[in-house]
Amino acid sequence: MHEYDEAVLACFLKKQGQLFPEKVAKSPEEAEAFLEECMAVVVNSVREVWEYFEEAGLDMEGADEEGILEADEVFEVGDGRYLIVEG
Repeated sequence: MHEYDEAVLACFLKKQGQLFPEKVAKSPEEAEAFLEECMAVVVNSVREVWEYFEEAGLDMEGADEEGILEADEVFEVGDGRYLIVEG
């Protein structure tokens, strides 16, 4: 089980529209349950976002760090960390 702190949950609640057409969570508790269910990952740097996608077997050819951060699945928490949610 992952631990999603207040900053991560607030980030997901605020930005969930970038990945989902309708809200999937209305409260921090719902957000945490949803993130656990889809096994969302919190990483500490752009490099770790890159490594996550490489390990997932996604084609990274031609991608750059900025492009990766624009992926719908990547949420910038705002403190240097990133939340990766597979929709």
